[in-house]
Amino acid sequence: MNILELHNLKKYFATQKAVDDISMSIPKGSIFGLLGPNGAGKTTLIRMITGIFYPDAGDIILKGKKFDPENDAKYIGYMPEERGLYKKMKIGEQALYLAQLKGLSKHDAMHKIKEWFKRLEMESWWNKKVEDLSKGMGQKLQFVITVLHEPDLIILDEPFSGLDPINANLIKDEIYRLAQNGTTIIFSTHRMEQVEEICNNIVLVNKGQKILDGTVQNVKQDFKENLFSIQLENTPAAISSNAFDIVTVNKQELIVKINEGFKANDVLGYFMNNGSNIVSFKELLPSLNDIFIKLVEGTPTARQFQKVTE
Repeated sequence: MNILELHNLKKYFATQKAVDDISMSIPKGSIFGLLGPNGAGKTTLIRMITGIFYPDAGDIILKGKKFDPENDAKYIGYMPEERGLYKKMKIGEQALYLAQLKGLSKHDAMHKIKEWFKRLEMESWWNKKVEDLSKGMGQKLQFVITVLHEPDLIILDEPFSGLDPINANLIKDEIYRLAQNGTTIIFSTHRMEQVEEICNNIVLVNKGQKILDGTVQNVKQDFKENLFSIQLENTPAAISSNAFDIVTVNKQELIVKINEGFKANDVLGYFMNNGSNIVSFKELLPSLNDIFIKLVEGTPTARQFQKVTE
């Protein structure tokens, strides 16, 4: 079941096509990566999903119905990259005020705030002012405010910005927990290693268009280049085979590319027949960062990869 569907969404500013005919589906309970370089259209897309902008064309379907910003905003929690907090206000009072704006009673809001403050080790912050917070502390507060009203869809724009590794792991664990409980999370970031670790599905947009759509696993499989790492106890003095080409040699490790028409067993057989003891053999899949650069630079043509088979 999809919690969110975008159908042929378009948004223009003067002569600029910020979002140009984008369609995608986001499954319920997934952690979904929305990726793209600066100016790709990610922020405009998010602002349409949250009702800040109205699309010039196309439809947004939330929970099976056409999105109504006035009535459906309660189902969405949005944490923007820019800090949206009142600097002079005390943290506890601010969290309480914003929770009530999102429809929680004072009693329920207090209960949830205390629970989240304890969970994220923020209990001693209640009377601090926002202006006294570091960037990382501000990120934790914004995260709590975003999820307090238990929205069905949470949109996080660069949620780990300013966080040290310990606090980043705290937030990461909460993202996993929320997804396991059925919450859907759209995760927008430039950090590809975080996407590989956290996300189930990804969409890559560039110049207002979708150029890649699929699961992380399938995307990596689609862009693999038949590269394998082989570690040997004893490397033959001379290596020559029609089955593969050597890409790099690093002591006992070889990186080889298997040629068309041959299989991994042909490579293993070559070394075994030449008296080599094989310590390890594994396929090397491209990182999302490599795929991202390859597509955004347009080599090969991005249009070829508009949809990766799921």
